[in-house]
Amino acid sequence: MLFRSWEQVPADPGAGVAHWPDVARVADHVGVEHLLVTRHALVRQVLTDPTTFRPDNALDAVTPMPVAALRVLAAHRFRLPPTLANNAGASHPEIRALVADALHPTRVAAQREWLSALVRQRVAELTVTLDTGAPVDLHASLAADLPLLVLARLVDLPDAPVAAVKEFARAALELFWAPLDADRQRLLAVEVGRFHRLLREFAATGDGLAASLRAAGHPPDVVVGALFFLLVAGQETTSQFLTLLLHRLTAEPAVLAGLRDGSVPVADVVEEGLRLEPPIVTWRRVAAVDTTLGGTGVRAGTSVVLWLARAGRDPEVVQSPDEYRPGQRGSRRHLAFGAGVHRCVGDQLARMEATTLVREAAPLLTGVRVVRPPHYPDNLTFRMPDTFVVRR
Repeated sequence: MLFRSWEQVPADPGAGVAHWPDVARVADHVGVEHLLVTRHALVRQVLTDPTTFRPDNALDAVTPMPVAALRVLAAHRFRLPPTLANNAGASHPEIRALVADALHPTRVAAQREWLSALVRQRVAELTVTLDTGAPVDLHASLAADLPLLVLARLVDLPDAPVAAVKEFARAALELFWAPLDADRQRLLAVEVGRFHRLLREFAATGDGLAASLRAAGHPPDVVVGALFFLLVAGQETTSQFLTLLLHRLTAEPAVLAGLRDGSVPVADVVEEGLRLEPPIVTWRRVAAVDTTLGGTGVRAGTSVVLWLARAGRDPEVVQSPDEYRPGQRGSRRHLAFGAGVHRCVGDQLARMEATTLVREAAPLLTGVRVVRPPHYPDNLTFRMPDTFVVRR
């Protein structure tokens, strides 16, 4: 169940909320026991208490690395020191502040006009193709690279091949969060290690965020770690969400009609999408001390898996948990961006990109049928859609 947790949440309106206890003990594919937390209030409690529930295991590989894969990573001098998501130390506030400055809402807002023009151009081209009766892939042709292109402008990334960055990001998400065999781990380690070497070169000489981190005195491994996390979480998760949202909207004709006539605010559509279709469905913490959670005893060292997707459908928070109803009570109380000191620092960036895409691309979705819905490989935390093909 852990590796396909989105399938445990009803996908059809009115299907009813799947019953799960607030806290449950479950084992993963290698027999490691985790504490699965489902209730919104308890998930938020863990996220906002980094002293009791530390983020140290956030980036740990869920499938233990075999020696062959470790040797590949070591050959590339691969390291992921505490930087952002996995950092409970004293350096976290300053690193986070530097990243937050690069992704400041004012700087993000300045990208909206450029992004709108790009999406508008792509939508026009896709409309022409659809009008001929041919299918189009809305993931590959519209949504997949948009967050990376925006991020590159914000943090002064060099002109790197988009395809190479996307392959690296997906390889990293699979290597660290998927159930894998040893051969697959070794192949992924080659891809991740190779790109990590390029990141190390950029961290030593690059401008923008890399230069800011260096100027603040952070060592090269920390600069690389921050860039690594941004290129994975800072763009790939938003890319996934854009595709998930487009797919969901094809099944919501009333919402599309409301977008057309202006009765449904775009921002409400995005927030409801984040609640129902979060790209990050679980996140991890580790208990630092013996404690209790929801009446359940938790021993120090226990892996705690926070079911963010299930928390977004908590009937104690949301009026109609399984229905896509933009603006409903509780819609904005989702935990798609986490909570507390490790709340996603790029939340406003993701919202800007999603609202821009919905505003410009919603007309494209009217009257299409899904030829191939997105496929989601097994993964503890990320949904990772690949293609999304539609036609008139």
